[in-house]
Amino acid sequence: MTAAAARYLLKLSRPRFWLYLAGPVAVGVVYAAASTADLFTPTTLTLFAYFLLPANVLLYGVNDVFDVDVDAENPKKEGREVRYGGDRLVPVAVAVCGGLVLAPVGLTPPLAWPWLAGFLALGVAYSAPPARLKTRPPLDSLSNGLYVLPGAAAYAAVAGRHPPLLAVVGGWLWTMAMHTFSAIPDIEPDRRAGIETTATRLGEGATYAYCAACWALAAVAFGLLDVRLGALIGLYPLGVALVARSSVAADRAYWWFPAVNTVAGALITIAGLWRVVHG
Repeated sequence: MTAAAARYLLKLSRPRFWLYLAGPVAVGVVYAAASTADLFTPTTLTLFAYFLLPANVLLYGVNDVFDVDVDAENPKKEGREVRYGGDRLVPVAVAVCGGLVLAPVGLTPPLAWPWLAGFLALGVAYSAPPARLKTRPPLDSLSNGLYVLPGAAAYAAVAGRHPPLLAVVGGWLWTMAMHTFSAIPDIEPDRRAGIETTATRLGEGATYAYCAACWALAAVAFGLLDVRLGALIGLYPLGVALVARSSVAADRAYWWFPAVNTVAGALITIAGLWRVVHG
């Protein structure tokens, strides 16, 4: 592989979003760990490594290959992202990265396998025909719970049991809101391309309300586990309301979220580490 090809694949993988998959692994590990010895093992490190880069190449590579016509009209692809130009390297890289999931599968107990299989199935079905869930509202929003699945797999691998249902539900609702909010800048390009999504169906104003509702329900689910966690997630619907009522464009706010989510994820992870270290 040439240096230029490597740079292309790196940009295709959306580095600013890497922690959207790897971050849940870290959260799942720290909340499943009984001691510090559980944190850094061949299993946890392999899961984190796979979901840091290969899984992102798989997820966004499939998306870009099957969205080539849509992306031609999408301003988000200018500068910070790349447009797929038909390079044969991309499908090959996507296939290889899909196959690399065998590494964590080989190290995790069978209890984690349904979560890993769910990630692969939804990650491909979201963009690829015949399912192409991203064009079937509300399945485009519902299917983005796939971002929770790496964390659920990590929790199952470390704890030897499935994660709490409320945590999965809360995380699923959070990712539904995050995905649909990120689709707001795509409303007009998608409409011009004839693609129907939850955001194009609702329109900008109602999509803000939908996202706020999903995040509010996520806050309730997490709050039933820990009131402090619920309070943290409860800041998201307030943020959406502020954006909706301000002069800030959705496409500008879209670029803030990786930083916001990284801070939130770091706080959640640090709280889990505190529990492991101090009991």
